[in-house]
Amino acid sequence: MADSVDSEPGARSRPPAADVVPDEAQAREDDLKAGIGVLSALVTGALSLEQLLERVAQSALRAIPHADGVGVSLLHPDDDSHRILALGASDPFVVAIDAIQYELLDEGPCITAVQEAVPVRSGSLSGERRWPRFGPRVGRLGVHSVLSLPLLLPDRRTVGALNAYAHAKNAFDADATRIGELFAAPAGIAVHNAQVLALAQQRVTQLQEALGSRTVIDQAIGILRSRSGDTADEAFARLRAISQGENVKLALLAERIVEEAVRRARARHLDR
Repeated sequence: MADSVDSEPGARSRPPAADVVPDEAQAREDDLKAGIGVLSALVTGALSLEQLLERVAQSALRAIPHADGVGVSLLHPDDDSHRILALGASDPFVVAIDAIQYELLDEGPCITAVQEAVPVRSGSLSGERRWPRFGPRVGRLGVHSVLSLPLLLPDRRTVGALNAYAHAKNAFDADATRIGELFAAPAGIAVHNAQVLALAQQRVTQLQEALGSRTVIDQAIGILRSRSGDTADEAFARLRAISQGENVKLALLAERIVEEAVRRARARHLDR
């Protein structure tokens, strides 16, 4: 497994997986099962995409040993620039770190994990050479350890990343990485499915809005034709010219014309 190691020479390390005492090992496995159980219970469509990512972050916080906070990032599916589409976090300090990483510096462990599609780990962010701007800045916030895991689909496509942070140095050992990867596998599928559904719902909404706009535009064209005797093409050209001249969207202009025609019709009816 391609995994980076803690970068601080001579730093105190946590015991390797083989030295974890049986009771602690069982507790870790129980927490992992509980976290994955929460993933399986998430009903796609019942939560917004942001709410689901927050639930995934909270579940990962329970599953990954020694994590003090977890963030989940989801990549935009329509480009290869690793642009972030949505974020979820278990704690406010993770939100602050995400802002530094994605918005301010465009540098950090999550970005590295996504680009290289491998787990990334550091136990001394203040002295981390891979992220010379991000590391010291986060270290000053009192956060010294990170474990970033790419969220991969079975075909190895990267859909996002899961980032565990800890205040202590050298918080994440090899066993934490192993457990994190076991959690990240179903988490990647869960967030991808939620993303696909959210985008499908967005497209349906856009289509419904477009159909509604087309209907009101047709109505406005009919009204203009009834007043001028123009053809449909001539009425549409006139409508478009007014839209451009007044710098108003075509659908809004059409809605205004229809509403005005309705008001006049009602007024004539009341005058009878």
